[in-house]
Amino acid sequence: MQPLRIALLGCGAGALRHHLPILARMPDARLAAVAEPDPARRNAALALAPGARGYADWREALAGSDVEAAIVCLPSADHAEATLDALAHGHAVYVEKPLATTLADADRVATVWRSSGLVGMTGFNYRFIRLYDAARRAIAAGDLGGLISVRTTFTLARPALPDWKRSRAAGGGALLDLGSHHVDLVFWLFGRRIHTAFAELGSRRTEEDTAHVQLALEDGPGIQCLFAFGGSDRERFEIEAERGRMIVDRSRYQDIFVDPAGRRGWRAIGRPAGALRRVPWIIEKRRAPGRDPSHVKALARFVAAARAGAPCAPDLEDGRRSLAVIDAAERSARSGRAEEVRDGSPAGMGAATRGI
Repeated sequence: MQPLRIALLGCGAGALRHHLPILARMPDARLAAVAEPDPARRNAALALAPGARGYADWREALAGSDVEAAIVCLPSADHAEATLDALAHGHAVYVEKPLATTLADADRVATVWRSSGLVGMTGFNYRFIRLYDAARRAIAAGDLGGLISVRTTFTLARPALPDWKRSRAAGGGALLDLGSHHVDLVFWLFGRRIHTAFAELGSRRTEEDTAHVQLALEDGPGIQCLFAFGGSDRERFEIEAERGRMIVDRSRYQDIFVDPAGRRGWRAIGRPAGALRRVPWIIEKRRAPGRDPSHVKALARFVAAARAGAPCAPDLEDGRRSLAVIDAAERSARSGRAEEVRDGSPAGMGAATRGI
């Protein structure tokens, strides 16, 4: 079977750091086209993709006769249009989160995708992080017992953001940019719908760069979330349950720490004990193009599925589901009350509970 011929749409910092080096080393993929309006970035991309054709307009790249699949790394406001165009050309598509910037656009994309029969994947690469996978397995096994409460934090120290991330209309804001990852993880970790969202949004340096959110799970506890640009780099889940507490802190550790109820002291799960537990992760990270193994695994999953014409998760319905929660949170920030999440999906929970 020949390598999958891919058009990479958008060659910003993330694509140059992650997607291009990963795809360049993937034997089952070949970059046939790259699209980027900025000449310097386009030339940098072409240097990493010998033999690919360069385009200033992503629409021209999708129209190429030798393209089979598209990877959408454009600014978020262009995600929906580019995904719809890729599907219209009969291409499998991998779109970085968020799927769209409005729920109406996400609904449109999900509807077209479901009727197309094509492979569609949302770039929720955090599902491929070992820590979250270990946490999910521990939760599914019932190690913690019934859930009592969940708190999640995702903050980035980013003094300089690209212009489009400074405006919500262009696809920026902490809730859409950071929150979409953790909302998807909530679905995936706990396998339950989110019924309502309550949010307060703040604009300290850029538009809506801080979001305090409360989510209500189906048959489960409330979840408190903080998403922000500024402050320290921090990504953390704290899960309180009947049999103990679990902490997943990706910004500081490469272990999951569990404090069993009625016992003294913490124990780490998912890794060998002692200092050696960090070694496999360090080796994996250093070997991975772009230094992020989760991107490698996510893109490999997409390429394999597109070549086989097989379903894969997280799919475009997962992208729509995450955006439905963001939409409810934004409506709540305007109304001052908790707002119901508009599910609207005939597939129900779908791939969110099937794993990756």
